[in-house]
Amino acid sequence: MIDITKAEVNTLVQLQKAETERVEIELYLKGVEKEKSLLELQLTDFKTALDKLKNDFEIIRKACMDSELEVKLNDDRIEKSSANLKKVNSKDYAVLLREIDNNKKRRDTLESLYLKNLEEKEAKEKELKEQEEMLVQLTQQIRSQQDDIDIKSVSDRERLEEHKRHREKIGETLNPHILSRFNEVAQISGGLAVVEVRDEVCRGCFMNIPPQLYIEIRRCTHLIQCPHCNKILYHIESLS
Repeated sequence: MIDITKAEVNTLVQLQKAETERVEIELYLKGVEKEKSLLELQLTDFKTALDKLKNDFEIIRKACMDSELEVKLNDDRIEKSSANLKKVNSKDYAVLLREIDNNKKRRDTLESLYLKNLEEKEAKEKELKEQEEMLVQLTQQIRSQQDDIDIKSVSDRERLEEHKRHREKIGETLNPHILSRFNEVAQISGGLAVVEVRDEVCRGCFMNIPPQLYIEIRRCTHLIQCPHCNKILYHIESLS
């Protein structure tokens, strides 16, 4: 068991106040960073959707080029077959006529497909241009919001450094063993290492303290930890 004085217990209480302030500011700043991250995620989601739109546009652009080429090739076949009509016999003439007729019918289908693809391509191209312009605006907006968040949190970051320095300064006055125990408990319990005992109840976990242990806490001669939550205990009336 570590020996302790009333003065050292008072120092522990002051150290806990500095630690509590540090933890609260760090939690706030974590929330600030989360807010910035959510804005960045919004931008990332928009970029992902834009990339998909670009991919869709490339697909329809290629389909449009392919269907346009098919129309041209089909027209070439019709033109070639029509030119050959003068060079073939009656049997082949009939075959070429059927071939020309079939290609003309196919041309209607191919042209319809080409016009459909062209219309979709133009719509996608317009949408893509609009979304790219929106990305520029959204990027500027989000960067501005993130900058505002950083500016507003400057004072809190300065306060955090002040509390860290204050905490270190207080810690330097403590017995190294006591400081080490404080740091161990604070790390485990999220920053709350020292709590008051009031009416034989630990204010850290609100469990009853055994009578004999309560007497030892009031004597204020040894560093005593709660048997339930392991926090360092003190009795405020014993410090006066």
